Amino acid sequence: MCDNNITEAVNKKPSKYEIREQAFFLCFESLFSDTDIDEIADNAGDARDEIISAPAIERAKGVIEHQDEIDALISSKLKSGWKLSRISRVSLAVLRLAVYEMKYIEDIPVSVSINEAVELSKKFTVQEDTSFINGVLGAIAKEL
Repeated sequence: MCDNNITEAVNKKPSKYEIREQAFFLCFESLFSDTDIDEIADNAGDARDEIISAPAIERAKGVIEHQDEIDALISSKLKSGWKLSRISRVSLAVLRLAVYEMKYIEDIPVSVSINEAVELSKKFTVQEDTSFINGVLGAIAKEL
């Protein structure tokens, strides 16, 4: 019976939300070390007894690959006196992932990326951060 559960878990295709949430966790965890995404995924999978999907790993790698450009775009929409270093790590991971999706993944509508980022922030941050994330992403969407 246990083998069937493992087979089902391996064969189960993750939902778009699960992919996004896994990518968010990888991006968040990457903020704490210089370890590459593959190793973070392996460690996260072991620690949470979860299989990290290939699409989530690829999305997180894309965020890291384009991080400088993504951060510049986020920084350009911050209020005067604000810097990336003032943003909580959770919010920064949400923002980076959403901006990556908005800018580099053509089959995800911008509105979906923003909505999903807001949902992630509701789950993992405080209300003020959710409003902040929504505002920054809205400003970026107008530019894109």
